[in-house]
Amino acid sequence: MLKVENITKYYGDFLAVDNLSFTVKQGEIFGLLGVNGAGKTTTFRMIMGLLDPSSGNITLNGKKIGYDVTDEIGFLTEERSLLTKMTVKEQCLFYGTLKGMKQKDILNRLDELLDRFGISKYKEKKIKELSKGNQQKIQFITAILNNPKLLILDEPFSGLDPFNIELFKNEIVEMSKQGSMIIFSSHRMEHVELFCKKLVVMLRGKSVLEGYLTDIKEQYRKKNILIKGDISKKELEKVDGVLEVIEKADEYEVKIESEEIASKVFETVSKHKKITKFVVEEPSLNEIFIAKVGESYEK
Repeated sequence: MLKVENITKYYGDFLAVDNLSFTVKQGEIFGLLGVNGAGKTTTFRMIMGLLDPSSGNITLNGKKIGYDVTDEIGFLTEERSLLTKMTVKEQCLFYGTLKGMKQKDILNRLDELLDRFGISKYKEKKIKELSKGNQQKIQFITAILNNPKLLILDEPFSGLDPFNIELFKNEIVEMSKQGSMIIFSSHRMEHVELFCKKLVVMLRGKSVLEGYLTDIKEQYRKKNILIKGDISKKELEKVDGVLEVIEKADEYEVKIESEEIASKVFETVSKHKKITKFVVEEPSLNEIFIAKVGESYEK
């Protein structure tokens, strides 16, 4: 288990992380989210042992993180950190050696991962000769080469098309099934919703929202209704408790202030004969994020 307990980090007088706590259990995929400057990168660096907290503790399976523990961690940074004049093979040998792996094990694991991501033909190619998407695949491979017990992923889907996002997603889920602890960070909330069951949202170094995603959605009273049929936008907007009606290509998305309003909307809709869709949905994480972070900004 990764335990982050009441960590605080100052840069001079600037408070970057303020009394942050969370845990990530074996096999869990955990979301660490926030706007730019929220303190995520500083938190990652403290977890990696690259920065010491000003106060608080971070332990991995009961041990303070130091050089004897970092070999069990993988980290994919948001920025490109590849040495572009090296070949893919040279790059992975370099990273694997830094993680204490034997050359034979590095090459066996590399062949396995290159094959899995469909890029075996690039093994002897220089990094600078690869497309942005394939460079991201190599960066991901270097992060998981050592089968880390803890994997930190900062914007892992950058530069990827939907097909390759699915490849990454499958690999991440498989690693969690094998027991890896995974911390996932992205500005794309739909990516977070793919597999993060638990999360923390940071703002100005503090946690402003935390818990299991299902509980967070349940507690957020505002809901959405998707309606398709012969009803007008104006008619829906007249229903008391309807906050907004968004007209999409072939349906309406009706935002309501609480689940209780759904019955009022249904009463209005049921007067029409050609209604082919009426679905009450939980709000997206993106909506909750914007609402919660916006509310905290105003304080």
